[in-house]
Amino acid sequence: MLSITINQLPFELPLGSTLQDAVDVFGAKPPFAAALNLNFVPKSQYAQTPLHHSDKIELISPITGG
Repeated sequence: MLSITINQLPFELPLGSTLQDAVDVFGAKPPFAAALNLNFVPKSQYAQTPLHHSDKIELISPITGG
């Protein structure tokens, strides 16, 4: 199992999981952007981006108003 964090919450995912798997487990609803270890990942690359033990993922939704 991989121990990762998503938005500072701990998650366990199977070995071989991708960023897309993490997004699915977290249940993020579009629109959002994803950063893996502080590096932006384009949505087209989620399924090809492997995860590693201790990775930190941030899923960021835009804020409207102002």
